[in-house]
Amino acid sequence: MPRPPLDGLIDDLYYLEGAPPYARLTLPPAPSALLIVNLGAPFRIRAGTDIETAEYADGCVVTMPTRAFEFGYPHPTRSVGVHFKPWGPAPFLPMPATELCDRPVTVEQVWGRAAVAELRDRLATADEPQEMLTLLEAELTRRLRETTGLALVRHTSGVIAAARGAVAIGDLSAAAGVSSTHLAQRFKELVGVTPKRLARTYRFAATVFAIDPAGPVDWGRLAGGAGYFDQAHFGHEFRAFTGLTPTRYMEVRRRFLREHPGHAFEGWPLPAD
Repeated sequence: MPRPPLDGLIDDLYYLEGAPPYARLTLPPAPSALLIVNLGAPFRIRAGTDIETAEYADGCVVTMPTRAFEFGYPHPTRSVGVHFKPWGPAPFLPMPATELCDRPVTVEQVWGRAAVAELRDRLATADEPQEMLTLLEAELTRRLRETTGLALVRHTSGVIAAARGAVAIGDLSAAAGVSSTHLAQRFKELVGVTPKRLARTYRFAATVFAIDPAGPVDWGRLAGGAGYFDQAHFGHEFRAFTGLTPTRYMEVRRRFLREHPGHAFEGWPLPAD
């Protein structure tokens, strides 16, 4: 867990090394963002079926996605990274988050070639993972800047998260004392999506995380309990977020569980091959 003031922007920092469970993993949208500093061979990302796969050597920045991403990992892989809260990358970006929505960029495009080369060199020569995470945390702290509207977006996002997305967006803007247009604009600037889209993502992620892949699933009851209009509405959301039907999603989740029991990745990423 990062220390203040980063704790209000970041869920965790991590170190990843070794053989990935699969050459390609699908990552469904979640209410989070990601920064990866790559220390191994390049990896590949495909941000949607209509987008070409791109290669990332130095790493990448991914603001909160609206569709599933496909990650292709080298064998072996080595990197350090940050799981941001949805608004977390904003103070470190030189552009509005909306420009990066479903369009990952390299770390070099965000921080510049010289700075990233120096950071990667320091990380690569660190003695142990904890030292690497401390270095990355220090770099983020050094780069942290004041961001207009961040307090508004952070507070409103917290309300959305606490309700697991089951909120009326009009009530959010009224409670914040701003117009719905102003709130949507701030969200697009700092999160990359509107409050309504963020709420949809929180609701979907909370619903899917509640599923026990080892047991039977009552889809109708699950959909109703999560506030979806009906099972068909829930199925539409499933396909929109994952590209899979609920039944196919469970088959893939169970495959991961069966082939890699207890793996650190089990829970959200899915095999793509």
